[in-house]
Amino acid sequence: MTKLTLGSHPYMLGFEQLERMLERSAKSGNEGYPPFNIEQTSQNSYRITLAVAGFAEENLAITVEDRQLVIRGRQGDEAEDRLYLHRGIAARQFQRSFVLADGVEVGEAIMENGLLHVDLTRAQPEPVVQRIKINKG
Repeated sequence: MTKLTLGSHPYMLGFEQLERMLERSAKSGNEGYPPFNIEQTSQNSYRITLAVAGFAEENLAITVEDRQLVIRGRQGDEAEDRLYLHRGIAARQFQRSFVLADGVEVGEAIMENGLLHVDLTRAQPEPVVQRIKINKG
């Protein structure tokens, strides 16, 4: 059986990158921690909100790596001197990745009441009409 790809379709020239992006996002895992929301705040802007209760700003890192927004959290192990009778709040690390389309830029990040907000904006490209000259052979 032949695998049908976007690059094999005659009208979909140059979409190999889109196919790679879809494969990468499918491999990124579906772990549910930490929970997050994605909202559209205007026609060209978005906000990702992660529930990061228990994390301080210095425990979080936000980077953009190869058109992918990566948010990492790592808590220090301060509990070595404590004796827990029950530990239901785990101090675990996480990594959340979001694939960004071309033209989407990461704005500011705000920490508020245990929620991390990351704002994104999408630049509107100018419409381009290009006339191609036909040469005689």
